[in-house]
Amino acid sequence: MNGGLLVAGTTSDAGKSVVTAGICRWLARQGVKVAPFKAQNMSLNSFVTREGAEIGRAQAMQAQACRVEPTALMNPVLLKPGGERSSQVVLLGRPVGEMSARGYHGGRQQRLLGTVLDCLAELRGTYDAVICEGAGSPAEINLRRTDIVNMGIARGAGLPVLVVGDIDRGGVFASFFGTVALLAPEDQALVAGFLVNKFRGDVSLLEPGLEMLHGLTGRRAYGVLPFRHGLGIDEEDGLRVSLRGTVRESNTAPPVGEDVLRVAVCAVPLMSNFTDVDALAAEPGVVVRFVDRAEELADADLVIVPGTRGTVRALEWLRERGLADAIARRAAEGRPVLGICGGFQMLGEHIEDDVESRRGHVDGLGLLPVRVRFAREKTLTRPVGTALGERVEGYEIHHGVAEVLGGDAFLDGCRAGQTWGTHWHGSLESDGFRRAFLREVAAAAGRRFVPAPDTSFAALREEQLDRLGDLIEHHADTDALWRLIESGAPQGLPFIPPGAPA
Repeated sequence: MNGGLLVAGTTSDAGKSVVTAGICRWLARQGVKVAPFKAQNMSLNSFVTREGAEIGRAQAMQAQACRVEPTALMNPVLLKPGGERSSQVVLLGRPVGEMSARGYHGGRQQRLLGTVLDCLAELRGTYDAVICEGAGSPAEINLRRTDIVNMGIARGAGLPVLVVGDIDRGGVFASFFGTVALLAPEDQALVAGFLVNKFRGDVSLLEPGLEMLHGLTGRRAYGVLPFRHGLGIDEEDGLRVSLRGTVRESNTAPPVGEDVLRVAVCAVPLMSNFTDVDALAAEPGVVVRFVDRAEELADADLVIVPGTRGTVRALEWLRERGLADAIARRAAEGRPVLGICGGFQMLGEHIEDDVESRRGHVDGLGLLPVRVRFAREKTLTRPVGTALGERVEGYEIHHGVAEVLGGDAFLDGCRAGQTWGTHWHGSLESDGFRRAFLREVAAAAGRRFVPAPDTSFAALREEQLDRLGDLIEHHADTDALWRLIESGAPQGLPFIPPGAPA
């Protein structure tokens, strides 16, 4: 078998990442050697592979669904936004420079088509099946000429295409029909059918519409996936500026101790790797919320300053909103503060940045004895160490180089009183360390909170991936899906006018 499939969507956030992961887990459970692939990803939520390559966190999650190690081949192009109009381009796991959207779509992107097709061909030569994820919509007619992630990759590799639509948003039939009707005949020939996502209610009420859609397009529905809470794992949201009011979905088990523990995460601009707090949210009795107002820190037992693609800009944002002063007061009172990556850098004495913001010398918050200098070479590593008597694993993605001048050692960073800082993403996924850290936080906050003794974040993640596999297995036509992956798009699919404009 040398099969493949492109999972496209009618819109961004239609569920492509989740559906791709679900198909991957379903195939892996059937004994198929399967790998994920996304030619181009735009995300600030990234991961470091064992060979030291940076890829989208969603593809790392999908590799876990496949039960294989993630590699740079699975996400050859990663765009990391630095604002509304420019991004850092990461090629095969390494940064190659900053580029405006106009410059990228004006020529650079199309020149990368050969590279991404080579990566896909290498994966297809190694695995029985490769499940590819598109980006946005394949019917973005203004971008089709330079497309390397939707129909460009499908046509270049001869992949059948399954279009996912989020019915919870409404207008799914129009979205399905319009997506096909705005594609060129050669692209339409690869669009095999549709998959409805996030359906609530009685499927029998939807079936007449699916039959009419089949009659209009000649393309069938491959399944209707029901709405399920708690499946939004490892999002790619790269330009979200504020997540205020968002609460990370928490374990529904009651707290083990008498108190809950409240965690406030500063929703800094260009926040990166906000999945760092998912392991906290998985703990019974821990409530994690994103905030952007100083008064929202008042009742927090722990404040986290997360990573960001714009450290100096985020530091200014903290000061403008009064959050910097509120964090400083907390530190002076001995109340817990944790800085991760860019957040760690902001807690230091000063920053020398001639790379990211090019602002030169900038004063930090002065809460940790640390000085930071931005280097042009990016640090991409998978460190292992010990903290609070527990083994810790993590990954580092940063240009800032920290010179630690005092305090107590803490993962490559330092600790001063109840203010902690580290460059390590993912450290809280280490169960023993997370429990030890939460015990320290609870003691400092005066809370009678007790970490659950048996929470395994890795096991919870596996359970979640199995739920995605179950969605496909129980609610998709898996026999038809298998034929599609193995044999490609059906022959003779009709053309739906008007097609793509010339």
